[in-house]
Amino acid sequence: MKKSNLVVSFLLLSLLLAGCGKSTNDNEKTTVKNNNITINNKKDEVIDQKLDQLEYKSGDQAYIEINNNKANLKTTDWKYNHVVYADLDNMNRTSAGNIAYLEHRNLANGSLRSTQRVEPTAWHQKFVNGSAIINRGHEIAYSVSGGISLDGSYKPGLKSGDQNNIKNLFTQSAFSNQKVQTIYETKVRDALKEGKKVIYKVTPIFKGNNLMASGVHMQALSTDETLNFNVYLYNVQPGVQFDYATGRSKVDKNMSVPTPEGAPNFNNNHRSYKNNHHYVRNYRHYNNYHEYHHNYHHYR
Repeated sequence: MKKSNLVVSFLLLSLLLAGCGKSTNDNEKTTVKNNNITINNKKDEVIDQKLDQLEYKSGDQAYIEINNNKANLKTTDWKYNHVVYADLDNMNRTSAGNIAYLEHRNLANGSLRSTQRVEPTAWHQKFVNGSAIINRGHEIAYSVSGGISLDGSYKPGLKSGDQNNIKNLFTQSAFSNQKVQTIYETKVRDALKEGKKVIYKVTPIFKGNNLMASGVHMQALSTDETLNFNVYLYNVQPGVQFDYATGRSKVDKNMSVPTPEGAPNFNNNHRSYKNNHHYVRNYRHYNNYHEYHHNYHHYR
Protein backbone atom coordinates (compact mmCIF):
# COMPACT_ATOMS: atom_id res chain seq x y z
CA MET A 1 0.00 0.00 0.00
CA LYS A 2 1.43 3.38 -0.97
CA LYS A 3 1.89 6.01 1.72
CA SER A 4 -0.30 8.36 -0.32
CA ASN A 5 -3.20 5.95 0.13
CA LEU A 6 -3.03 6.48 3.90
CA VAL A 7 -3.77 10.14 3.31
CA VAL A 8 -6.62 9.17 0.99
CA SER A 9 -7.98 6.86 3.67
CA PHE A 10 -8.24 9.73 6.14
CA LEU A 11 -10.01 11.84 3.52
CA LEU A 12 -12.46 9.02 2.78
CA LEU A 13 -13.07 8.55 6.48
CA SER A 14 -13.94 12.22 6.86
CA LEU A 15 -16.36 12.04 3.96
CA LEU A 16 -18.04 8.92 5.28
CA LEU A 17 -18.35 10.20 8.83
CA ALA A 18 -19.84 13.44 7.55
CA GLY A 19 -22.77 11.44 6.20
CA CYS A 20 -23.43 9.46 9.37
CA GLY A 21 -26.11 11.91 10.45
CA LYS A 22 -28.35 10.52 7.73
CA SER A 23 -28.27 7.03 9.23
CA THR A 24 -31.14 5.67 11.26
CA ASN A 25 -28.69 3.67 13.38
CA ASP A 26 -26.98 5.82 16.01
CA ASN A 27 -24.58 2.99 16.83
CA GLU A 28 -23.35 2.65 13.27
CA LYS A 29 -19.60 2.91 12.85
CA THR A 30 -17.65 3.49 9.66
CA THR A 31 -13.90 2.99 9.36
CA VAL A 32 -11.42 3.10 6.50
CA LYS A 33 -8.14 1.19 6.51
CA ASN A 34 -5.84 -0.22 3.83
CA ASN A 35 -8.21 0.49 0.97
CA ASN A 36 -11.07 -1.24 2.78
CA ILE A 37 -14.25 0.44 4.02
CA THR A 38 -15.99 -1.11 7.00
CA ILE A 39 -19.60 -0.02 7.44
CA ASN A 40 -21.30 -1.75 10.35
CA ASN A 41 -24.72 -1.80 8.77
CA LYS A 42 -26.50 -4.66 7.03
CA LYS A 43 -28.65 -2.45 4.81
CA ASP A 44 -27.30 -1.95 1.31
CA GLU A 45 -29.23 1.32 1.06
CA VAL A 46 -27.18 2.78 3.91
CA ILE A 47 -23.92 1.47 2.48
CA ASP A 48 -24.72 2.96 -0.93
CA GLN A 49 -25.45 6.33 0.71
CA LYS A 50 -21.96 6.23 2.14
CA LEU A 51 -20.39 5.28 -1.17
CA ASP A 52 -21.98 8.19 -3.05
CA GLN A 53 -19.95 10.57 -0.85
CA LEU A 54 -16.61 9.25 -2.08
CA GLU A 55 -14.58 11.17 -4.63
CA TYR A 56 -11.74 9.68 -6.62
CA LYS A 57 -8.30 11.32 -6.47
CA SER A 58 -5.74 10.85 -9.23
CA GLY A 59 -3.36 8.02 -8.38
CA ASP A 60 -5.73 6.19 -6.01
CA GLN A 61 -6.55 2.55 -6.59
CA ALA A 62 -9.41 2.00 -9.02
CA TYR A 63 -11.52 0.10 -6.48
CA ILE A 64 -11.98 -0.37 -2.75
CA GLU A 65 -13.15 -3.37 -0.75
CA ILE A 66 -16.19 -3.13 1.52
CA ASN A 67 -16.43 -4.92 4.86
CA ASN A 68 -13.27 -6.94 4.26
CA ASN A 69 -14.53 -7.98 0.85
CA LYS A 70 -17.47 -9.96 2.29
CA ALA A 71 -20.85 -9.72 0.56
CA ASN A 72 -23.92 -8.44 2.36
CA LEU A 73 -25.99 -11.29 0.90
CA LYS A 74 -27.57 -14.46 2.28
CA THR A 75 -27.11 -17.90 0.71
CA THR A 76 -30.65 -18.86 1.71
CA ASP A 77 -32.06 -16.21 -0.64
CA TRP A 78 -31.18 -18.37 -3.68
CA LYS A 79 -34.51 -20.03 -4.54
CA TYR A 80 -34.62 -20.31 -8.32
CA ASN A 81 -32.81 -19.09 -11.42
CA HIS A 82 -33.85 -15.53 -12.36
CA VAL A 83 -32.79 -11.86 -12.37
CA VAL A 84 -34.60 -9.01 -10.64
CA TYR A 85 -34.27 -6.01 -12.96
CA ALA A 86 -35.22 -2.88 -11.03
CA ASP A 87 -37.24 -0.15 -12.74
CA LEU A 88 -35.48 3.04 -13.82
CA ASP A 89 -35.72 5.93 -11.39
CA ASN A 90 -37.46 9.23 -12.20
CA MET A 91 -34.34 10.40 -14.04
CA ASN A 92 -34.19 7.22 -16.17
CA ARG A 93 -31.15 5.95 -14.29
CA THR A 94 -30.45 2.37 -13.21
CA SER A 95 -29.80 3.59 -9.68
CA ALA A 96 -31.64 0.81 -7.81
CA GLY A 97 -29.32 -1.92 -9.05
CA ASN A 98 -30.08 -5.47 -10.16
CA ILE A 99 -29.73 -8.80 -8.41
CA ALA A 100 -29.27 -12.14 -10.15
CA TYR A 101 -29.70 -15.72 -8.97
CA LEU A 102 -27.48 -17.62 -11.34
CA GLU A 103 -26.43 -21.16 -12.18
CA HIS A 104 -24.38 -22.99 -14.80
CA ARG A 105 -26.99 -22.73 -17.56
CA ASN A 106 -26.66 -18.92 -17.52
CA LEU A 107 -23.24 -19.03 -19.16
CA ALA A 108 -23.83 -17.28 -22.50
CA ASN A 109 -22.43 -17.95 -25.97
CA GLY A 110 -20.37 -14.88 -26.89
CA SER A 111 -20.74 -15.53 -30.63
CA LEU A 112 -24.46 -14.65 -30.40
CA ARG A 113 -23.85 -11.07 -29.27
CA SER A 114 -25.39 -8.30 -31.37
CA THR A 115 -24.62 -4.61 -31.63
CA GLN A 116 -25.76 -2.55 -28.64
CA ARG A 117 -27.94 0.47 -29.38
CA VAL A 118 -29.22 1.66 -25.98
CA GLU A 119 -27.86 5.02 -24.84
CA PRO A 120 -27.99 5.22 -21.02
CA THR A 121 -28.13 8.55 -19.21
CA ALA A 122 -24.93 10.62 -19.60
CA TRP A 123 -24.02 8.85 -22.85
CA HIS A 124 -21.51 11.15 -24.61
CA GLN A 125 -19.04 8.98 -26.47
CA LYS A 126 -15.59 10.29 -27.25
CA PHE A 127 -12.47 8.65 -28.65
CA VAL A 128 -9.04 9.46 -27.20
CA ASN A 129 -6.00 8.12 -29.04
CA GLY A 130 -8.31 5.96 -31.14
CA SER A 131 -10.08 4.28 -28.22
CA ALA A 132 -13.60 4.78 -26.85
CA ILE A 133 -13.57 6.23 -23.32
CA ILE A 134 -17.02 4.96 -22.30
CA ASN A 135 -18.90 1.68 -22.63
CA ARG A 136 -22.44 0.53 -22.11
CA GLY A 137 -21.76 -1.09 -18.76
CA HIS A 138 -23.89 -4.11 -17.91
CA GLU A 139 -24.93 -4.58 -14.32
CA ILE A 140 -25.54 -8.29 -14.86
CA ALA A 141 -22.96 -9.19 -17.50
CA TYR A 142 -23.91 -10.65 -20.86
CA SER A 143 -21.62 -13.61 -20.24
CA VAL A 144 -23.53 -14.77 -17.14
CA SER A 145 -27.09 -13.94 -18.21
CA GLY A 146 -27.70 -16.60 -20.84
CA GLY A 147 -31.39 -17.46 -21.19
CA ILE A 148 -32.59 -14.55 -19.07
CA SER A 149 -35.49 -12.69 -20.66
CA LEU A 150 -36.25 -8.97 -20.38
CA ASP A 151 -38.64 -9.69 -17.52
CA GLY A 152 -35.86 -11.49 -15.65
CA SER A 153 -37.22 -15.03 -15.95
CA TYR A 154 -35.23 -17.92 -17.38
CA LYS A 155 -36.43 -19.05 -20.83
CA PRO A 156 -34.81 -22.26 -22.12
CA GLY A 157 -35.30 -21.15 -25.73
CA LEU A 158 -33.11 -18.09 -25.30
CA LYS A 159 -29.49 -18.79 -26.14
CA SER A 160 -27.93 -15.35 -25.76
CA GLY A 161 -27.37 -13.20 -22.69
CA ASP A 162 -28.65 -9.73 -21.83
CA GLN A 163 -27.73 -7.20 -24.50
CA ASN A 164 -30.03 -4.20 -24.91
CA ASN A 165 -32.05 -4.18 -21.72
CA ILE A 166 -32.25 -0.51 -20.70
CA LYS A 167 -32.80 -1.61 -17.07
CA ASN A 168 -29.39 -3.30 -17.07
CA LEU A 169 -27.12 -0.67 -18.62
CA PHE A 170 -25.33 2.45 -17.40
CA THR A 171 -22.66 4.74 -18.80
CA GLN A 172 -19.36 3.35 -17.57
CA SER A 173 -15.80 4.31 -18.35
CA ALA A 174 -14.01 1.87 -20.63
CA PHE A 175 -11.30 1.42 -17.98
CA SER A 176 -13.75 0.63 -15.17
CA ASN A 177 -15.66 -1.74 -17.41
CA GLN A 178 -12.83 -3.55 -19.11
CA LYS A 179 -9.98 -3.38 -16.61
CA VAL A 180 -11.74 -3.62 -13.25
CA GLN A 181 -15.32 -4.91 -13.45
CA THR A 182 -14.20 -7.75 -15.71
CA ILE A 183 -11.98 -9.09 -12.91
CA TYR A 184 -15.01 -9.67 -10.71
CA GLU A 185 -17.29 -10.84 -13.50
CA THR A 186 -14.70 -13.48 -14.27
CA LYS A 187 -14.92 -14.70 -10.68
CA VAL A 188 -18.68 -15.11 -11.08
CA ARG A 189 -18.31 -16.81 -14.45
CA ASP A 190 -15.69 -19.23 -13.11
CA ALA A 191 -17.95 -20.16 -10.19
CA LEU A 192 -20.80 -20.92 -12.60
CA LYS A 193 -18.49 -23.04 -14.73
CA GLU A 194 -17.79 -25.10 -11.62
CA GLY A 195 -21.51 -25.71 -11.18
CA LYS A 196 -21.99 -23.35 -8.25
CA LYS A 197 -25.13 -21.30 -7.64
CA VAL A 198 -24.41 -17.60 -7.25
CA ILE A 199 -26.23 -14.52 -5.97
CA TYR A 200 -24.85 -11.50 -7.78
CA LYS A 201 -25.85 -7.90 -7.03
CA VAL A 202 -24.64 -4.83 -8.94
CA THR A 203 -25.65 -1.23 -8.20
CA PRO A 204 -24.40 1.87 -10.03
CA ILE A 205 -23.90 4.69 -7.50
CA PHE A 206 -25.17 8.12 -8.55
CA LYS A 207 -24.47 11.21 -6.46
CA GLY A 208 -27.50 13.47 -6.14
CA ASN A 209 -29.01 14.19 -9.55
CA ASN A 210 -25.90 13.28 -11.52
CA LEU A 211 -26.63 11.47 -14.77
CA MET A 212 -23.36 9.53 -14.74
CA ALA A 213 -22.57 7.05 -11.98
CA SER A 214 -19.57 7.86 -9.78
CA GLY A 215 -18.91 4.17 -9.38
CA VAL A 216 -20.49 0.74 -9.12
CA HIS A 217 -21.07 -1.45 -6.06
CA MET A 218 -20.61 -5.16 -6.81
CA GLN A 219 -21.30 -8.14 -4.56
CA ALA A 220 -21.39 -11.88 -5.14
CA LEU A 221 -21.89 -14.93 -2.96
CA SER A 222 -22.09 -18.58 -3.97
CA THR A 223 -24.36 -20.85 -1.96
CA ASP A 224 -21.32 -22.81 -0.77
CA GLU A 225 -19.64 -19.47 0.14
CA THR A 226 -16.45 -20.23 -1.81
CA LEU A 227 -17.16 -17.15 -3.93
CA ASN A 228 -17.59 -14.06 -1.78
CA PHE A 229 -16.73 -10.45 -2.64
CA ASN A 230 -17.94 -6.92 -1.94
CA VAL A 231 -16.27 -4.06 -3.81
CA TYR A 232 -16.82 -0.52 -5.05
CA LEU A 233 -15.30 0.44 -8.40
CA TYR A 234 -14.66 4.08 -9.25
CA ASN A 235 -16.08 5.07 -12.64
CA VAL A 236 -12.88 6.72 -13.88
CA GLN A 237 -10.69 6.75 -16.96
CA PRO A 238 -6.93 7.41 -17.19
CA GLY A 239 -6.21 10.71 -18.96
CA VAL A 240 -9.84 11.86 -18.78
CA GLN A 241 -11.95 13.93 -16.37
CA PHE A 242 -15.70 13.39 -16.34
CA ASP A 243 -18.41 15.84 -15.38
CA TYR A 244 -20.63 13.34 -13.58
CA ALA A 245 -23.60 15.72 -13.64
CA THR A 246 -23.82 15.39 -17.42
CA GLY A 247 -21.36 12.71 -18.55
CA ARG A 248 -19.36 15.23 -20.59
CA SER A 249 -15.61 14.78 -20.49
CA LYS A 250 -12.30 16.46 -21.19
CA VAL A 251 -8.78 15.19 -21.70
CA ASP A 252 -6.61 15.53 -18.59
CA LYS A 253 -3.13 14.07 -18.92
CA ASN A 254 -2.63 14.41 -15.17
CA MET A 255 -5.46 11.96 -14.42
CA SER A 256 -3.70 8.77 -13.34
CA VAL A 257 -5.53 5.52 -12.62
CA PRO A 258 -3.36 2.49 -11.77
CA THR A 259 -4.30 -0.74 -13.52
CA PRO A 260 -5.25 -3.31 -10.88
CA GLU A 261 -3.56 -6.67 -10.59
CA GLY A 262 -5.40 -9.28 -12.62
CA ALA A 263 -6.79 -6.86 -15.21
CA PRO A 264 -7.10 -8.36 -18.72
CA ASN A 265 -4.68 -7.16 -21.37
CA PHE A 266 -7.26 -5.70 -23.69
CA ASN A 267 -8.38 -2.43 -25.20
CA ASN A 268 -10.84 -1.78 -27.94
CA ASN A 269 -8.75 -0.14 -30.64
CA HIS A 270 -8.24 -1.75 -34.04
CA ARG A 271 -4.75 -3.14 -33.53
CA SER A 272 -5.61 -4.72 -30.20
CA TYR A 273 -8.68 -6.35 -31.71
CA LYS A 274 -6.75 -7.84 -34.61
CA ASN A 275 -4.08 -9.25 -32.31
CA ASN A 276 -6.62 -10.76 -29.91
CA HIS A 277 -9.42 -11.83 -32.23
CA HIS A 278 -10.07 -15.20 -30.62
CA TYR A 279 -10.12 -13.70 -27.13
CA VAL A 280 -12.40 -10.84 -28.08
CA ARG A 281 -14.99 -13.11 -29.68
CA ASN A 282 -15.77 -14.38 -26.21
CA TYR A 283 -15.13 -11.14 -24.38
CA ARG A 284 -17.97 -9.22 -22.77
CA HIS A 285 -17.08 -5.94 -24.55
CA TYR A 286 -17.18 -7.32 -28.09
CA ASN A 287 -19.98 -4.94 -29.08
CA ASN A 288 -18.02 -1.86 -28.08
CA TYR A 289 -15.51 -2.79 -30.76
CA HIS A 290 -18.28 -2.74 -33.39
CA GLU A 291 -19.42 0.61 -32.06
CA TYR A 292 -15.85 1.82 -32.47
CA HIS A 293 -15.81 0.94 -36.16
CA HIS A 294 -19.33 2.30 -36.68
CA ASN A 295 -18.51 5.68 -35.15
CA TYR A 296 -14.74 6.01 -35.52
CA HIS A 297 -14.66 8.38 -38.48
CA HIS A 298 -17.42 10.50 -36.97
CA TYR A 299 -15.54 11.05 -33.72
CA ARG A 300 -11.92 11.29 -34.84
